[in-house]
Parts: sequence; C-alpha cells; structure tokens
Amino acid sequence: MPSGGQFRTQVGFGGFGGLSGRPPRDVVAVLVALFVTFALQFFESTAIIPATLRLTPAVWRSGFVWQLGTYAFSGVGGPSLWFLLELFIVYWFGADVHARLGRRGFWRLLALAVPGAALVAVVTQIALEALAGQSPTPVPFQLMQGQRVLMTILIASFATVYKDATILAFFVLPLRARWFVWLGIVIGFVAYLGTKDLSGFAGICGATGISVLALSRRVAGRRMQTRWLEWRRSRLTRKVDRLARKRGLRVVDRGDEGGGPTIH
Repeated sequence: MPSGGQFRTQVGFGGFGGLSGRPPRDVVAVLVALFVTFALQFFESTAIIPATLRLTPAVWRSGFVWQLGTYAFSGVGGPSLWFLLELFIVYWFGADVHARLGRRGFWRLLALAVPGAALVAVVTQIALEALAGQSPTPVPFQLMQGQRVLMTILIASFATVYKDATILAFFVLPLRARWFVWLGIVIGFVAYLGTKDLSGFAGICGATGISVLALSRRVAGRRMQTRWLEWRRSRLTRKVDRLARKRGLRVVDRGDEGGGPTIH
C-alpha cells in the first residue's frame, strides 16, 4: 500500500490505491483485447489475426503501418500463469495511472508512447539489418509485443506521476515510486540477454523515455500553475493588507464561523 507524497488515487480498484471504486472501463477494455488476441493465436483459423496485428518487419517491407499501433493490444506468450500475471501488472499500474490522468489523458499517453516506442524499435532494426546485412535475431520486437510494452509504459508513467509516493512491496519493503521508472528497462535488459532482441530492447527504452518525458511536462505544468496561483493569492493578500493599514481598517479572521476574513 502506498503512503505519503502525492498518492491520492480514488479509483484504485485492484491498483496500489486499494479496492475502492469501480474498475476503469478503459483499462478493462485493454485487458479484454489482450486476452482475446492471445487466445486467437492458438486456433489455426484465427491465428492470422494476432499475427497481423503484431509488430513485424512487414511495417516497412509490405506497408503494414497499422502494426505501429496495434501491436500493443495483441496479447503474446505461451499458455501459462505468467501471461495472467502480466495482465494483472498491466491492470495494477494502469488503474492508478488512469485515476491520475483521466480517460483522455490515459489514451493520449498510449497514443504517444505506443507508436513512439514502435518507431524507435523499427529504426533500430532497419539500422541493424543495414549494418549486418541480415536481421541479428530471427524474431525481432518480441520483447515489446502486446502486454509487455504496455507494462513498460504504465510502470514508467506510474513512477512519474506518483514519484513522491512510498510503496510497501509485499507489505514490508518500502520503495519510492520514482525508482519504478527503471524497472521496465531492467526487466527488458535481462530478457535481451537471452533473446539478443536489440530492437525490442530499444523499443522498451523508447517506451520508458517517451512516457517519462510526456508526463514530466504535464506534472511540471501543473506545478507551475499551482505556484502561479499561490503567488497571485499571496500578492492579493498583501495588497489587501496594505489597503487595510492605509485606511485604518482591521482584518478580523472569522475562522470556522463562515465567510473567511472580514474587514471592519
């Protein structure tokens, strides 16, 4: 459970914010898309659907440009509990990110980070093929397909918008939320050591960087707006105090009796 900082989520159904409120429908819709496409790959008659949606070299070889956006919503992996755990992580972080950003902000984040990460990966793969004369790995982009890139985006986003929160991992180990920004990169690097999927790892790094930069600007903008409003309030307060002293008025603070301070 989180504590301190700016962590004040109200609809964290299953997320770090607890079980209160309704689960965000947008996050549930993403999970449904991931699960359905994941299941379709195991049937011969429908396997072509998720295969066409995933990010492949067909983006630049055959003009399948839609894969730059659809790959993130095509579930990938074997029939194991690990896939369900990945979906749980997507929901866990996604629910709290959705709570902070709202519906429009949530989809705006995905609309920026998903194709952005794909472009980073594609450019890396094209460069590798140009240098080596062939693909350095038989299955490029596998590290960032489906729920994997969404986990990276949402974990990095959580670490950015809730950076001052403290998370009690396993209800015992206190961790600062800002440290989570490196989690996706570390997991991606460990996976890269086994797959040698450099383009996929580049996409993971790109997803992290884009998410952090996009939301850092948002957080910085809100912080500047708050400081501006506080400055205006203090300026008006000083102005009222000067006028009161100049005209011999006395400011009486009425406290909880209503109405705020009154000038007599």
